[in-house]
Amino acid sequence: MNEQQMQLTLLARLEPGCLGPDGLSHIAAFCALAQRSVQALAPGVCQWRLEPRLDKTLPELEFSIANRQLSREQADRYLELFDLEIDSLEERFHTKIAQLINQFLARQG
Repeated sequence: MNEQQMQLTLLARLEPGCLGPDGLSHIAAFCALAQRSVQALAPGVCQWRLEPRLDKTLPELEFSIANRQLSREQADRYLELFDLEIDSLEERFHTKIAQLINQFLARQG
């Protein structure tokens, strides 16, 4: 397996409503743009995949390594190998997404 396959993949599903009433028509493009920005969070350890959360039955966040699903606890143990904590990583992610949403909404207005 190569190094990228051994990285923790975090699949984050973003609600279209976070972009306002027209969010559904913008969410796919927003996810593509935002994905580039969040890759800087724990580079070399994590890779992020952002996609619209169109199915509310699916979780907002999923973890995997080499296409193998992990629980939140397993992902946290993996991150501990790199002196990272899942809670702080998620907090940084949500902060970054909030900034990107605010920038997006400012440009729309």
